[in-house]
Amino acid sequence: MKKKLVSALLCVSMVAALTAGCGGSDSGDAAADGGNDAADTAAGDDAGSGDDAAADTAAADTAAGGEDTAAADSGATDGAAAIQNLKDATEGTVTLDLWCSEQENYQKVIAEIVEDFKKEYSDIDFQINIGAVSESEAKDRVLEDVEAAADVYFFADDQIEDLVKAGALQEITANYTYDVKTANQDFVVEAASVDGKLYAYPMSASNGYFLYYNKEYLSEEDVASWDTMLQKAADAGKKVGMDLSNAWYLYSFFGQTGMTLSKNDDGSNSCDWNSTTNSPTGAEVAEAIEKIASNSAFISVGDTDSRAMYGQDLIAYVNGTWALDDIVKGYGEDYGAAKLPTFNAGGKDVQMGSFSGSKLVGVNAYSDQMGWAMLLAEYLTNEASQLKYGQATGEGPANANAFSQVSSPALDALAAQAEFADRQIVGDKFWDPTASLGQSLVDGTGDVQKLLDDAVAGITQAVN
Repeated sequence: MKKKLVSALLCVSMVAALTAGCGGSDSGDAAADGGNDAADTAAGDDAGSGDDAAADTAAADTAAGGEDTAAADSGATDGAAAIQNLKDATEGTVTLDLWCSEQENYQKVIAEIVEDFKKEYSDIDFQINIGAVSESEAKDRVLEDVEAAADVYFFADDQIEDLVKAGALQEITANYTYDVKTANQDFVVEAASVDGKLYAYPMSASNGYFLYYNKEYLSEEDVASWDTMLQKAADAGKKVGMDLSNAWYLYSFFGQTGMTLSKNDDGSNSCDWNSTTNSPTGAEVAEAIEKIASNSAFISVGDTDSRAMYGQDLIAYVNGTWALDDIVKGYGEDYGAAKLPTFNAGGKDVQMGSFSGSKLVGVNAYSDQMGWAMLLAEYLTNEASQLKYGQATGEGPANANAFSQVSSPALDALAAQAEFADRQIVGDKFWDPTASLGQSLVDGTGDVQKLLDDAVAGITQAVN
């Protein structure tokens, strides 16, 4: 989609309304700059390349309030005026594409919130198309063709830097109905920001993983360590597991060992998982993973395939809040959740680490319905919507007030694991080599030190 002049004009009306009454020359300058940006865009031919694209981007920036505005904290009256300006400038049907998780409970609750949005603004004719795109795949789908991607989309927070670099996210410098920065938990606002600028609306604060277990077979003490849990499962003729061929989960074995993984400024990674001097060494950790994987009571299985197994032989599994519905169906009243267990490596009991993150909602900087796209994203992530979303999916809201109103064993387990969790900040070269390492350890083939050396070489390779 191409941003059109109407977007720029709506942006100007928004910032003008939001800064009205704020006083000072800065507000006047912001409105004036917005007017100039709109005029520049009108003079351009095709706002998609070169200097015209820059002018177009500047106009779209004004949509969110401009860089030099006090709008973020302006009151409901100013926000109402901005919404009225948006309505007054709207003609015909407003068509918006929205991408969110493909899972049924997510699709259902987002559809309900979208209907609430339509009722809230019933004097506008909306056509809002809800597509199914996993948050983990959002960046790849968007970057295939940014201009053709959805107007509004959900994505995992580790994708934000690449999306911003690609010009795929509209900066948020003003709000219509609530202050995004103060309403949400600080660490999620930080995750939604790049270089101190807010580029997305926080939605959830629970994009991490922990251990689900069936209390009919396992106690809280049993699930504290892999050794005990595996023995209890074997005695009961059952299975416990996780997806060892998934890099996101395999990280958990290295996360609390003292070995490091970090993303460099150029997008490459630093990693020393093949260390021969750390205690435990990389090889000792790899051998511990191999030992777990070779146990007859263990199964390495992916999230999708595991869902049908909860009501059968799988009595414990590493997963996240998105699996809650299937867990409850399988385990019923015996569903339990805990932080990840310890494992023995080099004679030491090591607490498993984890990745942590959040889910965000972004507005495509190329939306040709910029004002409405931003208002929809804001509505999707307000306190009431986040609470509804959290209750339907089991996720922990990013909104501080909404989070205080939800509680579950899953969220309690996530909170317990948080002490051992690291924010997911890795370069793209991390995923494939780490997944291959995990599968090789499951297969139990090859020298572990060589497997680690090869994996680290892949993880740390230069970015083209």
